[in-house]
Amino acid sequence: MKARVTVTLKNGVLDPQGKAIEGALKSLGVEGIDGVRQGKVFDIELGTTDKAKAEAALKAACEKLLANTVIENYRVEIA
Repeated sequence: MKARVTVTLKNGVLDPQGKAIEGALKSLGVEGIDGVRQGKVFDIELGTTDKAKAEAALKAACEKLLANTVIENYRVEIA
């Protein structure tokens, strides 16, 4: 079973890396960029076929390691 975990900063949390990317895009002449927020994507392969167990394991991984839940949100998608 495959899953994707997407981790993004919560609204209101400053994103200096996103601002740097935004500035770089503008300096490269890319037009129409109003803002950039940077995040992380994890593609994970699981050794189970039980969707509920997989989701529980992924949520535990996010809470313990993949996301800093004080400043980040995460989304789990199971294929």
